[in-house]
Amino acid sequence: MFLSACVEWLYQDIHPRLADRVRAAKADGLDHVEFHLWRDKDIDDVAKALRETGVRLTSFVVEPRRSLVDPAQHGEFLQAVRESLVTAARLGNPPLVVASGFTRDGVSREEQRAEAVKALKQAASLAEAAGVMLVLEPLNTKVEHPGMFLSSTSEGLDIVEAVGSLNLKLLFDLYHSAVMEEDLEQVLRGRMHLVHHVQIADMPGRNEPGTGVIDWQDQLGRLRALGYSGAVGLEYKPTLPATESLKAARQATGL
Repeated sequence: MFLSACVEWLYQDIHPRLADRVRAAKADGLDHVEFHLWRDKDIDDVAKALRETGVRLTSFVVEPRRSLVDPAQHGEFLQAVRESLVTAARLGNPPLVVASGFTRDGVSREEQRAEAVKALKQAASLAEAAGVMLVLEPLNTKVEHPGMFLSSTSEGLDIVEAVGSLNLKLLFDLYHSAVMEEDLEQVLRGRMHLVHHVQIADMPGRNEPGTGVIDWQDQLGRLRALGYSGAVGLEYKPTLPATESLKAARQATGL
């Protein structure tokens, strides 16, 4: 496993430009970064920084964000995927993150899940043609995302399996999973091949590892034992200056 700095939050206190955050991450010894939305970023500037440093991008978010569970939004969602794929091509074709959208009142969960599968099958076809991975992210409904349809890792994996594309996998955010009181081994055992990316933050507070109650050496050791060897995204809100925060995160995680 290796660390990927979420430069949406890390370094933002000292570098307004995302490109300079990429350079700062490299200076701190990291070869992978990620961020959230792309339409508010100078993509040419970011692409230049990635080329200069050799840093690789591990993910960014499909936008505008639209609902997977509402068929009225599927057209706009698929257009967002197309446009995000064009941007991804300028940035090394990193994985693109999608979330479910909010639960629709008065519509059965089964119907909403079926709509999500339908939309994702079409999106995965676009991703296959572009050679890009889509990653579906469950989000916690207890703190940051009340009303979100997909908050369960198990259900997210069920949707990935139902879509049945090599270009759609799960983004497992250990923070969101912990907030939802999931047991890591219970939800991931035998299904780690469906996970492409992992993100972390401590709980409570969503700050750097070591500030909360999660035993990071234990949890990451369990992920490793289950077969995960990819990027670990540091998607947290730092309480320390970035370089010190990264040092604390490295110490807490052992990575």
